Amino acid sequence: MSSTPLTGPITGSVARPRRRVPFWDNARYACIVLVVLGHAIQRLTYDSDIAMALYLSFYAFHMPAFAIIAGYFSKSGPPTKKQMARVITDILVPYVIFEVLWTLTKWAFEGQANPNLTQPSWTLWFLLALGIFRLILPYLALLRWPLVWALLISVGAGYLPNVDSTFSLSRTLGFLPFFVLGWWVREKDLVNRLRLIDFRPWWLRAIAIVIFAVDIYVAWNWVNLWKRVDLDTWFFYNDSYADLGAHVWWSGGIRLLLIVIGLVLSVAFFALIPRSEHWWTKFGQYTMYVYLLHSFVLYPFRETGILRNAEPTWLWLPAVIVLSVVIALALATKPVRWVFRPFIEPRARWLFSDARLAETSRRDDPTGSRRPRS
Repeated sequence: MSSTPLTGPITGSVARPRRRVPFWDNARYACIVLVVLGHAIQRLTYDSDIAMALYLSFYAFHMPAFAIIAGYFSKSGPPTKKQMARVITDILVPYVIFEVLWTLTKWAFEGQANPNLTQPSWTLWFLLALGIFRLILPYLALLRWPLVWALLISVGAGYLPNVDSTFSLSRTLGFLPFFVLGWWVREKDLVNRLRLIDFRPWWLRAIAIVIFAVDIYVAWNWVNLWKRVDLDTWFFYNDSYADLGAHVWWSGGIRLLLIVIGLVLSVAFFALIPRSEHWWTKFGQYTMYVYLLHSFVLYPFRETGILRNAEPTWLWLPAVIVLSVVIALALATKPVRWVFRPFIEPRARWLFSDARLAETSRRDDPTGSRRPRS
Protein backbone atom coordinates (compact mmCIF):
# COMPACT_ATOMS: atom_id res chain seq x y z
CA MET A 1 0.00 0.00 0.00
CA SER A 2 1.09 3.54 -0.50
CA SER A 3 0.48 4.60 3.08
CA THR A 4 2.53 3.46 6.02
CA PRO A 5 2.26 2.24 9.62
CA LEU A 6 4.53 5.02 10.72
CA THR A 7 3.50 7.98 12.82
CA GLY A 8 5.22 10.94 14.30
CA PRO A 9 4.73 14.60 15.08
CA ILE A 10 5.73 17.44 12.81
CA THR A 11 7.23 20.58 14.27
CA GLY A 12 7.17 23.62 12.04
CA SER A 13 8.16 22.73 8.51
CA VAL A 14 10.64 20.01 9.48
CA ALA A 15 9.33 16.51 10.04
CA ARG A 16 10.92 14.50 12.78
CA PRO A 17 11.89 10.91 11.97
CA ARG A 18 8.75 8.87 12.14
CA ARG A 19 8.74 5.77 14.29
CA ARG A 20 7.17 2.48 13.48
CA VAL A 21 4.12 1.57 15.55
CA PRO A 22 4.62 -2.00 16.81
CA PHE A 23 0.89 -2.47 17.41
CA TRP A 24 0.14 -2.89 13.70
CA ASP A 25 2.91 -5.42 13.11
CA ASN A 26 1.76 -7.33 16.20
CA ALA A 27 -1.81 -7.34 14.88
CA ARG A 28 -0.70 -8.51 11.43
CA TYR A 29 1.33 -11.33 12.87
CA ALA A 30 -1.45 -12.45 15.21
CA CYS A 31 -3.82 -12.52 12.24
CA ILE A 32 -1.49 -14.59 10.10
CA VAL A 33 -0.95 -17.11 12.92
CA LEU A 34 -4.74 -17.55 13.08
CA VAL A 35 -4.86 -18.00 9.29
CA VAL A 36 -2.28 -20.79 9.47
CA LEU A 37 -4.00 -22.33 12.47
CA GLY A 38 -7.37 -22.31 10.74
CA HIS A 39 -6.05 -24.10 7.68
CA ALA A 40 -4.06 -26.54 9.83
CA ILE A 41 -6.94 -27.70 12.05
CA GLN A 42 -9.60 -27.76 9.34
CA ARG A 43 -9.21 -31.50 8.80
CA LEU A 44 -9.47 -32.08 12.55
CA THR A 45 -12.89 -30.40 12.59
CA TYR A 46 -14.43 -33.31 10.69
CA ASP A 47 -13.88 -35.66 13.64
CA SER A 48 -13.50 -33.38 16.67
CA ASP A 49 -16.15 -31.08 18.11
CA ILE A 50 -13.49 -29.30 20.16
CA ALA A 51 -11.50 -28.52 17.02
CA MET A 52 -14.69 -27.35 15.28
CA ALA A 53 -15.59 -25.03 18.17
CA LEU A 54 -12.11 -23.54 18.18
CA TYR A 55 -12.22 -23.19 14.40
CA LEU A 56 -15.54 -21.34 14.46
CA SER A 57 -14.52 -19.10 17.35
CA PHE A 58 -11.72 -17.40 15.43
CA TYR A 59 -12.97 -17.87 11.86
CA ALA A 60 -15.69 -15.40 12.80
CA PHE A 61 -13.17 -12.56 12.93
CA HIS A 62 -9.62 -13.32 11.75
CA MET A 63 -10.12 -12.44 8.07
CA PRO A 64 -12.35 -9.45 8.92
CA ALA A 65 -9.54 -8.18 11.16
CA PHE A 66 -7.01 -8.73 8.38
CA ALA A 67 -9.24 -6.79 5.96
CA ILE A 68 -9.61 -3.93 8.47
CA ILE A 69 -5.82 -3.65 8.76
CA ALA A 70 -5.40 -3.65 4.97
CA GLY A 71 -8.06 -0.96 4.64
CA TYR A 72 -6.46 1.18 7.33
CA PHE A 73 -3.28 1.42 5.28
CA SER A 74 -5.02 2.16 1.99
CA LYS A 75 -5.51 5.46 0.21
CA SER A 76 -8.62 6.45 -1.66
CA GLY A 77 -7.16 9.15 -3.88
CA PRO A 78 -6.60 8.73 -7.63
CA PRO A 79 -3.63 6.34 -7.99
CA THR A 80 -0.35 7.56 -9.40
CA LYS A 81 1.49 5.62 -12.08
CA LYS A 82 3.80 4.28 -9.40
CA GLN A 83 0.90 3.05 -7.31
CA MET A 84 -0.73 1.44 -10.34
CA ALA A 85 2.53 -0.30 -11.12
CA ARG A 86 2.68 -1.66 -7.58
CA VAL A 87 -0.71 -3.32 -8.00
CA ILE A 88 0.84 -5.21 -10.89
CA THR A 89 4.11 -6.09 -9.14
CA ASP A 90 2.73 -6.70 -5.64
CA ILE A 91 -0.53 -8.46 -6.49
CA LEU A 92 -1.10 -9.51 -10.10
CA VAL A 93 2.33 -10.94 -10.89
CA PRO A 94 2.60 -12.92 -7.60
CA TYR A 95 -0.94 -14.17 -8.21
CA VAL A 96 0.00 -15.56 -11.62
CA ILE A 97 3.26 -17.02 -10.28
CA PHE A 98 1.55 -18.85 -7.43
CA GLU A 99 -1.30 -20.08 -9.62
CA VAL A 100 1.36 -21.66 -11.83
CA LEU A 101 3.07 -23.15 -8.77
CA TRP A 102 -0.23 -24.58 -7.55
CA THR A 103 -0.94 -26.07 -10.97
CA LEU A 104 2.46 -27.79 -10.95
CA THR A 105 1.94 -28.98 -7.36
CA LYS A 106 -1.43 -30.54 -8.12
CA TRP A 107 -0.07 -32.16 -11.27
CA ALA A 108 2.91 -33.60 -9.39
CA PHE A 109 0.98 -34.97 -6.40
CA GLU A 110 -2.49 -35.64 -7.82
CA GLY A 111 -1.60 -36.49 -11.39
CA GLN A 112 -3.97 -33.89 -12.76
CA ALA A 113 -4.36 -30.15 -12.91
CA ASN A 114 -6.81 -27.74 -14.47
CA PRO A 115 -5.04 -24.40 -14.76
CA ASN A 116 -7.56 -21.58 -14.55
CA LEU A 117 -6.51 -18.07 -13.57
CA THR A 118 -10.13 -17.09 -13.01
CA GLN A 119 -10.48 -19.51 -10.09
CA PRO A 120 -7.98 -18.67 -7.33
CA SER A 121 -6.35 -21.67 -5.71
CA TRP A 122 -6.90 -22.03 -1.97
CA THR A 123 -5.43 -18.94 -0.23
CA LEU A 124 -4.86 -16.87 -3.36
CA TRP A 125 -8.35 -15.40 -3.19
CA PHE A 126 -7.22 -12.81 -0.64
CA LEU A 127 -4.42 -11.61 -2.91
CA LEU A 128 -6.95 -10.89 -5.63
CA ALA A 129 -9.30 -9.35 -3.08
CA LEU A 130 -6.63 -6.85 -2.04
CA GLY A 131 -6.25 -5.79 -5.67
CA ILE A 132 -9.99 -5.41 -6.18
CA PHE A 133 -10.32 -3.52 -2.89
CA ARG A 134 -7.79 -1.00 -4.18
CA LEU A 135 -9.74 -0.56 -7.40
CA ILE A 136 -13.11 -0.13 -5.67
CA LEU A 137 -12.08 2.16 -2.82
CA PRO A 138 -11.52 5.42 -4.81
CA TYR A 139 -15.05 5.14 -6.19
CA LEU A 140 -16.68 4.33 -2.85
CA ALA A 141 -14.81 7.23 -1.27
CA LEU A 142 -16.57 9.62 -3.67
CA LEU A 143 -19.96 8.63 -2.31
CA ARG A 144 -21.77 9.82 0.76
CA TRP A 145 -21.92 7.04 3.40
CA PRO A 146 -19.31 4.71 1.86
CA LEU A 147 -19.68 2.28 4.76
CA VAL A 148 -23.40 1.94 4.12
CA TRP A 149 -22.78 1.26 0.44
CA ALA A 150 -20.15 -1.33 1.29
CA LEU A 151 -22.64 -3.09 3.56
CA LEU A 152 -25.34 -3.04 0.89
CA ILE A 153 -22.91 -4.47 -1.65
CA SER A 154 -21.81 -7.23 0.72
CA VAL A 155 -25.30 -8.24 1.80
CA GLY A 156 -26.76 -7.84 -1.69
CA ALA A 157 -24.07 -9.94 -3.37
CA GLY A 158 -25.25 -13.00 -1.44
CA TYR A 159 -28.61 -12.91 -3.23
CA LEU A 160 -26.95 -13.17 -6.66
CA PRO A 161 -26.02 -16.73 -7.67
CA ASN A 162 -23.85 -15.45 -10.55
CA VAL A 163 -21.57 -13.64 -8.09
CA ASP A 164 -19.33 -16.60 -7.36
CA SER A 165 -15.70 -17.50 -6.81
CA THR A 166 -14.63 -16.32 -10.26
CA PHE A 167 -11.74 -13.93 -9.55
CA SER A 168 -12.75 -14.35 -5.87
CA LEU A 169 -15.50 -11.78 -6.44
CA SER A 170 -18.00 -13.24 -3.96
CA ARG A 171 -15.52 -13.24 -1.07
CA THR A 172 -14.12 -9.86 -2.04
CA LEU A 173 -17.55 -8.22 -1.98
CA GLY A 174 -18.43 -10.13 1.19
CA PHE A 175 -15.45 -8.76 3.12
CA LEU A 176 -15.65 -5.30 1.55
CA PRO A 177 -17.29 -3.61 4.60
CA PHE A 178 -14.34 -4.52 6.81
CA PHE A 179 -11.82 -3.12 4.35
CA VAL A 180 -13.80 0.09 3.92
CA LEU A 181 -14.18 0.37 7.71
CA GLY A 182 -10.41 0.23 8.11
CA TRP A 183 -9.96 2.98 5.53
CA TRP A 184 -12.74 5.08 7.13
CA VAL A 185 -11.14 4.83 10.59
CA ARG A 186 -7.86 6.09 9.12
CA GLU A 187 -9.63 8.76 7.06
CA LYS A 188 -11.34 10.15 10.18
CA ASP A 189 -8.10 9.81 12.18
CA LEU A 190 -10.04 7.99 14.88
CA VAL A 191 -7.04 6.04 16.15
CA ASN A 192 -5.21 9.24 17.12
CA ARG A 193 -8.22 11.33 18.07
CA LEU A 194 -9.66 8.67 20.38
CA ARG A 195 -6.25 7.30 21.42
CA LEU A 196 -7.41 3.83 20.43
CA ILE A 197 -3.91 2.38 20.68
CA ASP A 198 -2.65 4.32 23.72
CA PHE A 199 -5.86 4.13 25.76
CA ARG A 200 -5.86 0.57 27.11
CA PRO A 201 -7.34 0.46 30.64
CA TRP A 202 -7.63 -2.89 32.41
CA TRP A 203 -11.40 -2.92 32.18
CA LEU A 204 -11.27 -2.65 28.38
CA ARG A 205 -9.06 -5.73 28.18
CA ALA A 206 -11.36 -7.46 30.64
CA ILE A 207 -14.36 -6.77 28.40
CA ALA A 208 -12.43 -8.14 25.41
CA ILE A 209 -11.64 -11.33 27.32
CA VAL A 210 -15.30 -11.71 28.30
CA ILE A 211 -16.32 -11.26 24.64
CA PHE A 212 -13.97 -14.04 23.57
CA ALA A 213 -15.16 -16.24 26.44
CA VAL A 214 -18.72 -15.82 25.17
CA ASP A 215 -17.52 -16.49 21.62
CA ILE A 216 -15.90 -19.78 22.63
CA TYR A 217 -18.84 -20.77 24.84
CA VAL A 218 -21.38 -20.22 22.06
CA ALA A 219 -19.20 -22.03 19.53
CA TRP A 220 -18.80 -25.04 21.86
CA ASN A 221 -22.22 -25.22 23.50
CA TRP A 222 -24.11 -25.31 20.18
CA VAL A 223 -21.42 -26.90 18.05
CA ASN A 224 -23.79 -29.56 16.66
CA LEU A 225 -26.21 -26.87 15.52
CA TRP A 226 -23.42 -24.91 13.84
CA LYS A 227 -22.32 -28.08 12.03
CA ARG A 228 -25.84 -28.75 10.79
CA VAL A 229 -26.23 -25.25 9.37
CA ASP A 230 -22.67 -25.22 7.96
CA LEU A 231 -21.78 -22.07 9.87
CA ASP A 232 -18.12 -22.46 8.93
CA THR A 233 -19.12 -22.11 5.27
CA TRP A 234 -21.05 -18.93 6.04
CA PHE A 235 -17.86 -17.43 7.46
CA PHE A 236 -16.17 -17.89 4.08
CA TYR A 237 -18.50 -15.29 2.46
CA ASN A 238 -18.08 -17.36 -0.69
CA ASP A 239 -21.47 -18.87 -1.53
CA SER A 240 -24.83 -17.36 -2.31
CA TYR A 241 -27.52 -17.64 0.33
CA ALA A 242 -29.41 -20.14 -1.83
CA ASP A 243 -26.34 -22.37 -2.10
CA LEU A 244 -26.04 -22.23 1.69
CA GLY A 245 -29.63 -23.44 2.05
CA ALA A 246 -31.12 -20.09 2.98
CA HIS A 247 -33.91 -19.42 0.47
CA VAL A 248 -35.89 -16.87 2.49
CA TRP A 249 -36.00 -13.18 1.62
CA TRP A 250 -34.31 -12.18 4.89
CA SER A 251 -31.22 -14.35 4.27
CA GLY A 252 -29.14 -11.20 3.95
CA GLY A 253 -29.88 -10.51 7.62
CA ILE A 254 -27.78 -13.55 8.51
CA ARG A 255 -24.77 -12.11 6.71
CA LEU A 256 -25.39 -8.74 8.32
CA LEU A 257 -25.40 -10.43 11.73
CA LEU A 258 -22.13 -12.23 10.90
CA ILE A 259 -20.59 -8.90 9.88
CA VAL A 260 -21.60 -7.38 13.23
CA ILE A 261 -20.17 -10.39 15.08
CA GLY A 262 -16.97 -10.16 13.04
CA LEU A 263 -16.68 -6.47 13.89
CA VAL A 264 -17.26 -6.95 17.62
CA LEU A 265 -14.73 -9.78 17.81
CA SER A 266 -12.22 -7.80 15.72
CA VAL A 267 -12.47 -4.87 18.13
CA ALA A 268 -11.94 -7.24 21.06
CA PHE A 269 -9.00 -8.79 19.21
CA PHE A 270 -7.36 -5.38 18.65
CA ALA A 271 -7.94 -4.50 22.31
CA LEU A 272 -5.80 -7.48 23.35
CA ILE A 273 -2.97 -6.93 20.87
CA PRO A 274 0.24 -5.80 22.63
CA ARG A 275 1.30 -2.22 21.96
CA SER A 276 5.00 -2.68 22.68
CA GLU A 277 7.65 -4.28 20.53
CA HIS A 278 8.51 -7.93 21.08
CA TRP A 279 10.98 -10.32 19.47
CA TRP A 280 8.26 -11.54 17.11
CA THR A 281 6.94 -8.09 16.16
CA LYS A 282 9.20 -7.81 13.10
CA PHE A 283 7.57 -10.88 11.58
CA GLY A 284 4.40 -8.83 11.18
CA GLN A 285 6.15 -7.03 8.32
CA TYR A 286 6.26 -10.23 6.27
CA THR A 287 2.77 -11.65 6.56
CA MET A 288 2.42 -12.15 2.83
CA TYR A 289 5.32 -14.62 2.85
CA VAL A 290 3.53 -16.68 5.48
CA TYR A 291 0.18 -16.31 3.75
CA LEU A 292 1.34 -17.46 0.33
CA LEU A 293 3.75 -20.19 1.45
CA HIS A 294 2.03 -21.88 4.39
CA SER A 295 -0.51 -23.63 2.17
CA PHE A 296 2.29 -25.53 0.42
CA VAL A 297 3.63 -26.65 3.81
CA LEU A 298 0.19 -27.81 4.96
CA TYR A 299 -0.80 -29.40 1.66
CA PRO A 300 0.71 -32.85 2.41
CA PHE A 301 -0.92 -32.93 5.86
CA ARG A 302 -4.33 -32.06 4.43
CA GLU A 303 -4.27 -34.32 1.40
CA THR A 304 -2.69 -37.47 2.87
CA GLY A 305 -5.36 -37.86 5.53
CA ILE A 306 -2.90 -37.69 8.43
CA LEU A 307 -5.23 -35.30 10.27
CA ARG A 308 -8.37 -37.40 9.78
CA ASN A 309 -9.45 -39.55 12.73
CA ALA A 310 -6.54 -38.07 14.68
CA GLU A 311 -7.12 -39.24 18.22
CA PRO A 312 -6.85 -38.35 21.00
CA THR A 313 -7.87 -34.74 20.38
CA TRP A 314 -6.14 -33.56 23.57
CA LEU A 315 -2.84 -34.57 21.99
CA TRP A 316 -3.33 -33.74 18.32
CA LEU A 317 -5.02 -30.36 18.68
CA PRO A 318 -2.28 -28.78 20.85
CA ALA A 319 0.34 -30.31 18.55
CA VAL A 320 -1.25 -28.74 15.49
CA ILE A 321 -1.53 -25.38 17.28
CA VAL A 322 2.17 -25.44 18.12
CA LEU A 323 3.01 -26.53 14.57
CA SER A 324 0.99 -23.59 13.18
CA VAL A 325 2.93 -21.08 15.27
CA VAL A 326 6.23 -22.65 14.23
CA ILE A 327 5.25 -22.51 10.54
CA ALA A 328 4.20 -18.86 10.87
CA LEU A 329 7.55 -18.05 12.45
CA ALA A 330 9.70 -20.06 10.07
CA LEU A 331 8.15 -18.70 6.88
CA ALA A 332 8.83 -15.11 7.95
CA THR A 333 12.54 -15.65 8.62
CA LYS A 334 15.25 -14.07 6.53
CA PRO A 335 16.48 -17.24 4.74
CA VAL A 336 12.95 -18.04 3.55
CA ARG A 337 12.40 -14.45 2.43
CA TRP A 338 15.69 -14.50 0.53
CA VAL A 339 14.73 -17.65 -1.39
CA PHE A 340 11.15 -16.71 -2.20
CA ARG A 341 11.42 -12.94 -2.64
CA PRO A 342 11.57 -13.21 -6.48
CA PHE A 343 8.21 -15.01 -6.37
CA ILE A 344 6.43 -12.94 -3.72
CA GLU A 345 7.95 -9.50 -4.37
CA PRO A 346 8.94 -9.54 -8.05
CA ARG A 347 9.96 -6.22 -9.58
CA ALA A 348 9.10 -7.35 -13.14
CA ARG A 349 10.86 -4.41 -14.81
CA TRP A 350 10.50 -6.09 -18.19
CA LEU A 351 6.72 -5.65 -18.01
CA PHE A 352 6.75 -1.86 -18.08
CA SER A 353 7.37 0.52 -20.94
CA ASP A 354 9.10 2.69 -18.33
CA ALA A 355 11.25 0.37 -16.20
CA ARG A 356 11.55 3.06 -13.53
CA LEU A 357 7.99 2.24 -12.47
CA ALA A 358 9.28 -1.03 -11.03
CA GLU A 359 12.09 0.60 -9.08
CA THR A 360 11.62 1.28 -5.40
CA SER A 361 13.75 2.12 -2.37
CA ARG A 362 11.45 0.13 -0.09
CA ARG A 363 9.13 -2.83 -0.11
CA ASP A 364 5.48 -2.90 0.87
CA ASP A 365 3.42 -5.85 1.97
CA PRO A 366 0.07 -5.76 0.09
CA THR A 367 -1.64 -5.48 3.49
CA GLY A 368 0.11 -2.15 4.05
CA SER A 369 3.33 -2.87 5.90
CA ARG A 370 6.13 -0.59 4.71
CA ARG A 371 9.72 -1.60 5.34
CA PRO A 372 13.19 -0.79 3.95
CA ARG A 373 14.35 -2.73 0.95
CA SER A 374 16.64 -5.56 2.04
